[in-house]
Amino acid sequence: MKFTKPAWVMHKDSSKTDHDTKRLSIFSIHVHPDGSRIATGGLDAKIRIWSTKPILNHASEMSNRPPKSLCTLSMHTGPVLTIRWAHSGRWLASGSDDEIVMIWDLDPSGRGKVFGSNEVNVEGWKPMKRLPGHESDVTDLAWAPEDRYLASVGLDSVVMVWCGYTLERIRKLDQHQGFVKGVCWDPVGEFMATQSDDKSVKIWRTTDWQLEAEIRKPFEDSPGSTFFRRLSWSPDGAHITASNATNNKGFVFIAAVITRGTWTSEISLVGHENTVEVAAYNPHIFLRNPASPLATSNICSVVALGADDRSISIWQTKSARPLIVAREVFERQIMDLSWSWDGLTLYAASSDGTIAVFHFDPEELEGIAPHSAQEQYLHKFGFVPPPTPEGFSHGTFTHSTTTASASRITPPPSPNRVPSQSQSGFGASNGINGGEHINKLVAKKSNKKRVQPVLMSSVPSASTSRSARVSTSALPPSANALGSRAFQAPEIPRSRQASHSTSPVPSPHTYDADVEMGGPMDMDVPIDALDTSMSSANKGKRKASVLDTPEDRPSKPRTLGGDRPRETVAVREITSASLVSARTHLFEGADLLPVPPLLTFLSVNVEGSDIVFDARNSEGDGPTEITFADGKQTLWLDYLPSPVLALTVSTTFCAAATQDGSVNVYSHTGRRLMATLSFGSPCAMMHGCKLALMILTASGQLSSINVKNASSFFPPTSVAPLLSSSPNCTILSATVRHNGAPMIHCSSGIAYTYDIQLFSWTKLSERWWAEGSDVWQGRQRANKDKDVVASIEGAISTTSVPASHKERPAWWNTALTLGHLESKLHAAKALDSAAEYKQALLIYARKLADEGFRAKAEELIKELFGPIFWRPGGRDDSWTPLVAGMPKRDLLREVLSVFARSKTLTKLALDWQDTLKRASSDDQL
Repeated sequence: MKFTKPAWVMHKDSSKTDHDTKRLSIFSIHVHPDGSRIATGGLDAKIRIWSTKPILNHASEMSNRPPKSLCTLSMHTGPVLTIRWAHSGRWLASGSDDEIVMIWDLDPSGRGKVFGSNEVNVEGWKPMKRLPGHESDVTDLAWAPEDRYLASVGLDSVVMVWCGYTLERIRKLDQHQGFVKGVCWDPVGEFMATQSDDKSVKIWRTTDWQLEAEIRKPFEDSPGSTFFRRLSWSPDGAHITASNATNNKGFVFIAAVITRGTWTSEISLVGHENTVEVAAYNPHIFLRNPASPLATSNICSVVALGADDRSISIWQTKSARPLIVAREVFERQIMDLSWSWDGLTLYAASSDGTIAVFHFDPEELEGIAPHSAQEQYLHKFGFVPPPTPEGFSHGTFTHSTTTASASRITPPPSPNRVPSQSQSGFGASNGINGGEHINKLVAKKSNKKRVQPVLMSSVPSASTSRSARVSTSALPPSANALGSRAFQAPEIPRSRQASHSTSPVPSPHTYDADVEMGGPMDMDVPIDALDTSMSSANKGKRKASVLDTPEDRPSKPRTLGGDRPRETVAVREITSASLVSARTHLFEGADLLPVPPLLTFLSVNVEGSDIVFDARNSEGDGPTEITFADGKQTLWLDYLPSPVLALTVSTTFCAAATQDGSVNVYSHTGRRLMATLSFGSPCAMMHGCKLALMILTASGQLSSINVKNASSFFPPTSVAPLLSSSPNCTILSATVRHNGAPMIHCSSGIAYTYDIQLFSWTKLSERWWAEGSDVWQGRQRANKDKDVVASIEGAISTTSVPASHKERPAWWNTALTLGHLESKLHAAKALDSAAEYKQALLIYARKLADEGFRAKAEELIKELFGPIFWRPGGRDDSWTPLVAGMPKRDLLREVLSVFARSKTLTKLALDWQDTLKRASSDDQL
């Protein structure tokens, strides 16, 4: 099994700059039936479509072929909570908390720059139809087998069933008494299952849409706080695995397996330490004994579970134990899971804004059977689905690559499609082929016929298109004359393209569905091939856009050195006497810190991206060159008069330190952000974080600079006092926080920072606390960006010597624990780590409450409360209302709630809670 977490799959906060990117939650993920792309929906109200080849193939990721990001869809006005590809692969359904279900269709003319951003859509998808009707957030969607129906559920406690052909609403089911957060279909087509916060799973018959069964037992004590209750039906139709179930009166979190027919849950999947949020069955059935024939007794399934404990488990129903348990895959809970159609890849999405991918070898999933075995097995149920609406067909749903004819499907006509006869997309005569019906889709009181652009108002809606639906005829024979190449995905039909566009659709024979949908996974450039074929096919058929005419506008903006591919150089230490001894004799013997060796090649990269900052030092008389590249393409370059010793790069700038004691600071476009800094001594260490740049020279001078304001956070200071604190002390690392606070880790087991208010070095942490503190976190894993103090303690632990066991005084642990927590509060405040400050404060309050130290507790309360009549600009300006960016009185409320639950400080807490309440009331007057 291969596991990967592609950092470039992300939904960004549009309120942040490109250089200050913040990940937003991803609520849903789904794989296209051909496996070539995935769609994700997130908190940014956007749907993003990504290539899977760069995820699964490292060479493809490095070459960016095919492009990683294919399309961004931004028609929703609220977070996108669910997305699901149709089984045919032609449509994409999305649901949002804007209460709308949207159906998206491929638009060959929709490629180009995304409005209002720097993103470029490699392929185009357009909203084909809006399905209004829900009165609250749409939380889940599911396509029925053969796309016969589409079901949507939401926080309005309603289940909507839509026709998968006409996209008209068939039924509204409102028997649930709570938020509905999950829906799935029986692979046979006989039933539909929904799961709700009313602590039930309901089974519905598709023949009359009446209730078949209701299952409540395993959900009676389930918590109602989960985002979703996503359930899944096994591919053999025998079981439903439902999320958010419990055993033992709610103390054991499980996934409940419901048996078809009896509709009871006698099987539980136990092991997760928190609520199971989503279940997803592998689309293949599995044979217990591959050598035995297909029979009920020889069939099992594979199901994946995602939970709020940040772990994923994969189970095979023939075993009582999971096949795989992946713990702490994410930093927050799992929101959605999706299997590829071949059953070998599992995609997972989390609210921390990342996705994870598990790719299996066929040998690891023993007994996997072809889809034909599932189709053969499901025939035993004898269920006959209702007839297809006249004039519509989704065709043959097969993903076999053996026969081209089997993989071709008859495209269903769009509800409002008419042949285009002119450049405007409409015929010369409105009376031909029902052309009058197009204008009925435009909501206008006037009877005038008008051509509308494709805005939200002109996207057909299920609430209005019932009266305006046109009768469609069979497709022309030319629609079946597409390329004959066999591939796994169904082809994109001509009739579903650009049904509302004012530009005509390219004729069907001008492109091949293999190219349009990404083609087989071993294609080198599936998306780039589309650009060539489409641009040549469209000549003379519509007005050329700026993207189609490279002679009018270059395809790429011109950059300094941008026409040169990035090259790497063998890394060697330069020992040339003329270069190494270039420093003046003035500073000889004055170095406190060693100077880094002079190398032929240095390289650093921007975390979470393919952007690389390189430097090349010549071993002879050649120039020193620095380059800034994205992948293998150079974005800009520059030449420097002295060899480069150190590089650093942040999300907003990059810097190069040279041997002559200079530092050059650039923006990501290659513009110098400030004059060249000259320190008179070579750089020993350099680090950047967001807008802060720290330079530590060989002479021991430390500078912390705000790059945005071109100013210093504090006057340059020397690290000599740190090195003289103990014999043979050396500096192991030197980094900087976004607020300009340096972090110096010494070999003595002490970490320091410079306090701007005190004009003094202060200790962040030291190995002394490990001697007896109960809250020392030295051996725990920590995120360096979010848990900076914990990561410092972890670094100290790796260099510390195990303490010998000594006899300790009675109050040893209590004193060191309180001292450690107080020191940690000061460290978190100095490093502007709000989450760690709050965490340490509450642990400190709990410790004071447990020990009953009233005097310390009261002093802490007064420090957080401040003067009773404090006002900004008043007499007492020594007290500030914020600490680490958080209101002190908000923190005080939580501290008082801790004290109120203790046995010794309850009275003190209640008195101050009343005082705080009165002060808050006065502030509001």
